[in-house]
Amino acid sequence: MRSLTLIAVAALAVAVPAAAHHGWSSYDEAKPLTLTTRFTELSWGNPHGSAKITWQGKSWDVILAPVSRMEARGLSKAEVEPGKRVRLTGYARRDGTAEMRIERVMVGSKTVELR
Repeated sequence: MRSLTLIAVAALAVAVPAAAHHGWSSYDEAKPLTLTTRFTELSWGNPHGSAKITWQGKSWDVILAPVSRMEARGLSKAEVEPGKRVRLTGYARRDGTAEMRIERVMVGSKTVELR
């Protein structure tokens, strides 16, 4: 009985993170959005960076690329710290959740492709 309980706990531990991750088909790529905004929060970590912005009177979650990819393409954390002006191009979720996946970040005259 104890081994069955351990197997069930292990299965749940694997399933929860997988369910929480974002499938790219959840975003409406037919309707790109470009916004000039400032991050109110920033998480520079794995499995990918994330941030928050205020848009349309709501707090939106912003899904970025993995940190290693952003840095390899020339985007530094210092350039996008909360309060700094950024221009974002990405896609909102199809289901209306206040979340968008970002394809491109523009800081000053620099454009960084994230995907």
